[in-house]
Amino acid sequence: MNKIQKSTKAARGTVTCDNTTMHLLKANDFVAESIRKQMAKQNILMINITSSAGSGKTTLLQETARRIGDQVKMKILVGDLETERDADRLREAGADALQIVTGGICHLEAQMIWQAMDSMNLDGVDLLIVENVGNLVCPASFDLGEDYRVTLIATTEGDDKPKKYPRMFLTSEMMLVSKVDLLPYLPFSVDAVVADARDINPDIKVLEVSSTQNTGIEEWCNWLLEKVKEKKEANNEVVA
Repeated sequence: MNKIQKSTKAARGTVTCDNTTMHLLKANDFVAESIRKQMAKQNILMINITSSAGSGKTTLLQETARRIGDQVKMKILVGDLETERDADRLREAGADALQIVTGGICHLEAQMIWQAMDSMNLDGVDLLIVENVGNLVCPASFDLGEDYRVTLIATTEGDDKPKKYPRMFLTSEMMLVSKVDLLPYLPFSVDAVVADARDINPDIKVLEVSSTQNTGIEEWCNWLLEKVKEKKEANNEVVA
């Protein structure tokens, strides 16, 4: 039987690109810097929350909205490949949330945030939280213009993730060990995951949280409120 020859022609509508990764990231960084300047101009603290799928990002933000929604004006951008389910959950908790549907892209990019900002009234907003697509790989490479990147690592996904996905933890200011209420039932070592994360990033801050049992949630919310305050004070000093 004769083998079918594979076509060497490009599919219609495609173009062969060589070494585009650097150019794409440079373009992303340009938009991210524009976002960062806009956030500074409007005195808005921007947090980029990343993690694997199912680590508890949305549940954490639901509880966050319930606790500090009356203390700061907060808006949330939610990234997912499809559906508005997470944004709907956040709205039910009283949050002002807007869904970004990526249509199959496994991460958020700065231009997506920039476009979403056109659909939001950010006047008077103190805190803008971005819930990134659940993925520890691609989102690590894309600056969104945030002030801080916070990564969740759930007890249900194993304590070996920092060394497997080092770039995410290297580029994060905080690691939240989530679902700690399940620790008695899982082979997960908090000491091991913290040691690995700090071997990669010695300056990373760590909090243990359980959104369903309220463990660490007060500390998390206080951290957010303190960072909002710090940014406003720093911007006021620059203006003065």
